[in-house]
Amino acid sequence: MSEPVFDVAIIGYGPAGATLANLLGQYGLATVVLEKDAEIYALPRAIHFDGEVMRVFETAGLRAAVETISRPGLTGMHFNNAQGETLLIRGGTNARGPHGCATNHYFHQPELEGVLRQGVHRFASVQVRLKHEVESIKEDGQVVNLQVKDLQSDTSSHVRARYVIGCDGARSLVRKVMGTRMTDLGLHQPWLVFDARLKADVPSLPDHTVQHCDPVRPMTYCNVTGNRRRWEIMLMPGDDPAAMVQPEMIWKLVSPWVKPEQAEIERAVIYTFHSVIAEGWRRGRLLLAGDAAHQTPPFLGQGMCAAVRDVANLAWKLEAVVSGRAGDELLDTYESERSPHVHAFIDLAVKLGDIIQTTDPQAARERDVKFKAGQPTIFEFPSPRLGAGVWLGDVAPVAQIFPQPELQDGRLLDQVLGLHFAVLGEPALLSQVSPETRQLWHSHGVVVRSATDPNIAAWLKTQQVAAVVLRPDRYIAGVARNAAELDKISQCLPQVTESVH
Repeated sequence: MSEPVFDVAIIGYGPAGATLANLLGQYGLATVVLEKDAEIYALPRAIHFDGEVMRVFETAGLRAAVETISRPGLTGMHFNNAQGETLLIRGGTNARGPHGCATNHYFHQPELEGVLRQGVHRFASVQVRLKHEVESIKEDGQVVNLQVKDLQSDTSSHVRARYVIGCDGARSLVRKVMGTRMTDLGLHQPWLVFDARLKADVPSLPDHTVQHCDPVRPMTYCNVTGNRRRWEIMLMPGDDPAAMVQPEMIWKLVSPWVKPEQAEIERAVIYTFHSVIAEGWRRGRLLLAGDAAHQTPPFLGQGMCAAVRDVANLAWKLEAVVSGRAGDELLDTYESERSPHVHAFIDLAVKLGDIIQTTDPQAARERDVKFKAGQPTIFEFPSPRLGAGVWLGDVAPVAQIFPQPELQDGRLLDQVLGLHFAVLGEPALLSQVSPETRQLWHSHGVVVRSATDPNIAAWLKTQQVAAVVLRPDRYIAGVARNAAELDKISQCLPQVTESVH
């Protein structure tokens, strides 16, 4: 048992695990990442993330690097009927949105993972062990013992950590050890996912994403990055999955848009789109994140986004507990906050899936008539409230994410606030809080900033409040109209209520 005890062990080094490793590295937590594969999976998988996720990458110090391998979505996603008429639009802009960046971004996952892994190299406190497969997991008092096999040397060893985070995907070993069951939310539909690389420009292909809501064959088209394009094609009753992935069938299905001489097949595979969520994201010192905790249909492009939000929520809580500034029970708020939030996105994705996957001709006609009653409906990504947790207040905007404006000095807000809690308020109000509140702010390293910037002052005025308390993940812990309310909200800051050692 000579191995050191890590603060956190992360199992799985995909986008969720790599993002978490970067966030924990910034906090200086002793972290080990265990990944069974030797290299990044080379083929396309996730292709979209939203503005909030770019904001997390910015917090991790990687925004500029991520921008070099991604592109902003220009005009959102169009839901078109069989006649090509637009029924519904998910909005999007490459202008600065509420998170200080474009609202949608497209990318090639191997390139993103490369940026995230390169970012981890900045932190001496984070060890990465590739070709290391976790064979067993056992809690032992104040630590978790992991039996790990080095696949290169074919030897086994033990790794000990105070907390273990399962970022190990839909077939999660951590979830199996925890005994957590997945709740089925009802969608299980096979689709063909076809990735291609264009050999030359194809003018007939639009720049934006299109959901072809055609009852004969529902289909999705995505402009990814560079010459990469994706089609997702719904399997219909009687389709032979083995035949569907053959080149001759693929080119027939996409023949209205692209010909074999115009593109080359990079990947063609059948996926079943699921909607499931775990009931129990934590058991003692074991926690789940990403696909290990939930699976979202792709109709809203939120699968990887949910995973990144998970680890952004979890990172600051792990730091607070490991540092001794908060009790272990703080980690119980991870699932209570995140599960309803994920559920809201899954529900919306399923509803969009119902629109896209309509295959009954009469139902499709009725759908078209309903949407064509007016101009195409335009909707933006929702901003669900967190479930019960580290916040105080009955109504929005509390428990929703705070916008990120550009400040007068040209910096974005998060660049000023850093990694901890923050209070933004009118100067007179900030001077009136109690000594106990000031001591609490000091012990937590809270950034206190007068709301003299016009954008922040305007937000406070719109909400008819004088101060706002922000968490490290930039969700709103509470708003206050006076010093007494600000004192009360400050009690949301994690407290040490029991020993964490």
